[in-house]
Amino acid sequence: QVQLVESGGGLVQAGGSLRLSCAASRDIFPMTWYRQAPGKQREFVAIITRSGHTNYADSVKGRFTISRDITKNTMYLQMNSLQPEDTAVYYCHAQSVWGQGTQVTVSS
Repeated sequence: QVQLVESGGGLVQAGGSLRLSCAASRDIFPMTWYRQAPGKQREFVAIITRSGHTNYADSVKGRFTISRDITKNTMYLQMNSLQPEDTAVYYCHAQSVWGQGTQVTVSS
């Protein structure tokens, strides 16, 4: 079974940036980022296909950029202008497989 491993989370001040990575054990595009804030349901953030087509949640458009390196089976999420409401555990997902999640905390 494919494995997904996220990395890159952390604590950042409002207005700051973080870059998340999700490494897959094999080619498994399209790949998707989701996030789950405390007490809330998991929500869609962004998706990228193998060819590079992307789509974003309205809440992150213009601030987050999803990208991928097909040679490394890896997906990235560049998060800029972070706000406290972006605080959540971020998960990558592909073909019914979830990563373990990485915590992103944005302080005001």
